[in-house]
Amino acid sequence: MTGQSPVADGATTEISAPWRDPGLSPAQRAETLLPLMSLEEKVAQLVGVWVGAEASGEGVAPHQAEMIGDGVRWQDIIAHGLGQLTRPFGTAPVDPVAGARSLAASQAQIVAASRFGIPAQVHEECLTGFAAWQATVYPAPLNWGASFDPELVAEAAGRIARAMRAAGVHQGLAPVLDVTRDYRWGRTEETIGEDPYLVGTVGAAYVRGLERGGVVATLKHFAGYSASRGGRNHAPVPMGRREFADVILPPFEMAVRLGGARSVMNSYAEIDGLPAAADESLLTGLLRDEWGFTGIVVADYFAIRFLQTNHRVAAEAGDAARLALRAGIDVELPTVDVYGAPLVEAVRSGAVDEALVDRALRRVLIQKAELGLLDEEWQPLPDDVETLDFDDERDRAVSLALARESVVLLRNTGGVLPLAPEQRVALVGPLADDPMGMLGCYTFPAHVGVQHPGHGMGVEIPSLRDALDRLPVRLRHAPGCDITGEDTSGFAEAVAAARESDVCVLAVGDRAGLFGRGTSGEGCDAVDLRLPGVQAELVRAVLATGTPVVLVLLAGRPYALGDEFDAAAAVVHAFFPGQLGGQALAEVLTGAVNPSGRLPVSVPRDAAGLPTTYLAPPLGRRSEVSSVDPTAAYPFGHGLSYTTFEWTEPEILDAGSGGGAGTSGNSGGQGSPVRWPVDGEVTVRITVRNTGSRAGTEVVQLYLHDAVAQVTRPVVRLIGYTRVALEVGEAAYVTFVVPADVTSFCGLHGRRIVEPGDVELRFGRSSADPAATLRLRLVGGEREVGPERRLLSPARVTPVAALPPSTAEVRG
Repeated sequence: MTGQSPVADGATTEISAPWRDPGLSPAQRAETLLPLMSLEEKVAQLVGVWVGAEASGEGVAPHQAEMIGDGVRWQDIIAHGLGQLTRPFGTAPVDPVAGARSLAASQAQIVAASRFGIPAQVHEECLTGFAAWQATVYPAPLNWGASFDPELVAEAAGRIARAMRAAGVHQGLAPVLDVTRDYRWGRTEETIGEDPYLVGTVGAAYVRGLERGGVVATLKHFAGYSASRGGRNHAPVPMGRREFADVILPPFEMAVRLGGARSVMNSYAEIDGLPAAADESLLTGLLRDEWGFTGIVVADYFAIRFLQTNHRVAAEAGDAARLALRAGIDVELPTVDVYGAPLVEAVRSGAVDEALVDRALRRVLIQKAELGLLDEEWQPLPDDVETLDFDDERDRAVSLALARESVVLLRNTGGVLPLAPEQRVALVGPLADDPMGMLGCYTFPAHVGVQHPGHGMGVEIPSLRDALDRLPVRLRHAPGCDITGEDTSGFAEAVAAARESDVCVLAVGDRAGLFGRGTSGEGCDAVDLRLPGVQAELVRAVLATGTPVVLVLLAGRPYALGDEFDAAAAVVHAFFPGQLGGQALAEVLTGAVNPSGRLPVSVPRDAAGLPTTYLAPPLGRRSEVSSVDPTAAYPFGHGLSYTTFEWTEPEILDAGSGGGAGTSGNSGGQGSPVRWPVDGEVTVRITVRNTGSRAGTEVVQLYLHDAVAQVTRPVVRLIGYTRVALEVGEAAYVTFVVPADVTSFCGLHGRRIVEPGDVELRFGRSSADPAATLRLRLVGGEREVGPERRLLSPARVTPVAALPPSTAEVRG
C-alpha cells in the first residue's frame, strides 16, 4: 500500500513525530506516543466496536443488546480513536469489493476524527476460512486433526490470511486449541481433537500459516473451556492442576513457542472458582513471564462484563475492568463497554492504577506498529480492491485437499467400498442432500448467512447427492427423516429404496448452529451421544433390509456406534468437511481417493458412559470394579485404507545424549531395556511397506507408555506421528527423534519433570493397535524442565533405497 494517511486537522503536527518513523522499533515508537495521549485516548485504544451488531439482541451472540447499550453515536465512539473494529465482513452478507470499500471508509473516519490519526486493528473469525460472504469454506478443525497433516493445515491458513489481508483485516480469531474432554460439548466441532500433542502440532502449524500471511493469529480459549462440567457451554470446570498442565496447556505453549502467535483470547471458563478473565497467574504469570509471550490478550466477547453479570466476582463495571486489566487482558471485545467510561471513571477515582492502562496500551501500540498502522504511508483502501476474490481456484484446491485427507474409513467389511461402477445405490438419510451438512457453526453460511436467507450461501457447496450424481453410479434418493424431530413418515420410502438397491449409502449426523439453533456448535450441547432425532431408528430400519449399508456420518462430534450399528458393512466419518466436502466424500466412496484420515477423537460405543477420552490412566479404562465399559467402538488414531501396509523391523538407532555416543541398532525387544538419559534423545525407526494393490498413505503414530510413575498417567499418549505416502510395493523407513523432554509430566509436587524409569515407545496404527514396541529405561536423576524444553519428536520418511536415512526430509 502507498499514499498518505488521512488525518484530522489537529493531527497534522504529529505526522512527522517519532512514532510515525518505521526506522524505529515498534517498542520505541510506542514509547514515544504513549506519554502524549490523554486518559480517554489511551482507553479508546483498548476497546473494539461492533458497528454491525443489532441492538435488538438478535445478532450472533446472546446478551448482545445488554452489552452494547442504546443511543451510542459512531462519531462519539471514535472521537478519541479506536482500538479495534469487530467483524465488518462477518456481521452480514456483503460483496467483497463493497465490503473493502466500506471498511476503508470507516477507517478513514476513525483516522480523521482523532488527534493522532491511528487506524483501528480489524479482526474477523477465520476458523473455517475467512468468515465473509463469498469466501472459501474450509473443513472444520476436527478435519485438521483427522488429516494428521500440519503442513497442509499451514497452507490452508496461509490462503485464509491472503484473503483477509487483501480485504484490510489484520487479526483472525483462530485457532481453537481447546483439547476435547467431553464430546457432549457443542464446540467439540471447533477443536482439533482429544490429544494435546496432535492439537498442539496442528494448531501451531495453522498459526504459522496465518502469521506468515501477515495476519495476527489469536489462540483461544485460554484455558480450560473444553472441560466444562457435563459438557455444558460456560459451565464451571472441575479440573486439577495436573490435568490442566498436561492436557490443556501444552497446545497453547506450542502455538506460542513454535507458531509465533501474537494474540491470545481468554476462556470463559472458571476453574476452581477463578474465572480465566481474572486470573493473573494464567494471563500474566504463565503466559508472559514463563512462556515469553509478547503480543496482546483480547477478551472473548463480553467476557469482562461477565465477571460482574455471570461469574459475580465483580460488584460493578469498574471493578470488572480492574480485575481484567490486572490479570492481563489488554483489549475488550467485541464492543466498547467496561473498558469505556467505567474504566476512565475507575482510573480517575484511584480504583484502577493508570499504569495498568499504560501496560495494555503499550502492547496494543506495539502490535499496531508491527502491522504498519502507525506508518505515515498507511492507506485505508487496498490498491487492488477491484480484483478482490475470496474464493479463487487455489483456495478451493487446498480446501478440497484437506477434505480428502480428513475423511476417515472406520470399517469396510466384504469389500463393499469402493462402490462399483453402475451399482444401484440408494442414497438415504437427512444429510444425503443437504449442503449445510458440510459446514461447521463458524462458517459464514451457518454463523451469519442463516439470518439472511435471501443472499444464498455465497459459494457453491455441493451436497453428497450432488457430488455422487456426477459419478458413474445409479442413485435413488430418499431422505427418510429430518435431522431433528420425531417424524418417521419417510421411513417407508427410505427402506424401500434400500431394499431395491445393491447398496445403501446412509448419511446421518448434525446440522451446525449456535445457541440451540443446531445439534452441534456453540451453545448446542448434548445430553448424550445418541444421534439426534429419529436418525438411529432410521439406521436400524435400513440395516434390517439386509442390503449392505455404508453408514456415512457428517457430524461435529463423535456419536456412539454401539452393537446395533455393527451390521453396517462400512462406516465413513467426516467432521463438517467444508465447501467441497461432498466431492471429497464421493471420491472416497467410489475409490477415486484412497482414504487416509485418522480419528482425532475416539468414537464411543456407549452413548451415556461419559465423559472419557483415550487419555485415561488404568482405572479410567475397562476394569473389574465397574459394570461400565468405556472402551471405544473406534479408538483415537484409527482409520483404514483401500490398500494394506506391513510394519516391520522396529529399531532403536541411538539412545545417546543429543545424538552422540549411545546404544545403536538395538531392537529394544525382549532383552534388557535400552538406556536413555533423562536429558538425552532416542532415535527409533520402523519400516513400512505398501503390500496392497494400489497407492496409499499410512499414518504412523508413536505413543509413549510409562510403566510406573509417581502420579497416575495415561496408559498411552501420542508423542509423534507422520504421513507416509507409498506406491504399490514401495517401502520407507520412518524415523523419529524423541527427546526425553516429551516424556515429561506434572509430578507429585506440581513441577514438570522427566522421571527416570522404564518406558515403552509403541509404533501404533492407532492408540489401541500397537504394531511394534521398543523398551527403554530413562536413566539419571529426576529432572525438572520448563518452557525451554523440547516439545516435538520430529519424524523423517526415507525411501528404503535411499540410505542413509539422515539425508531425508524432516517432517512435523
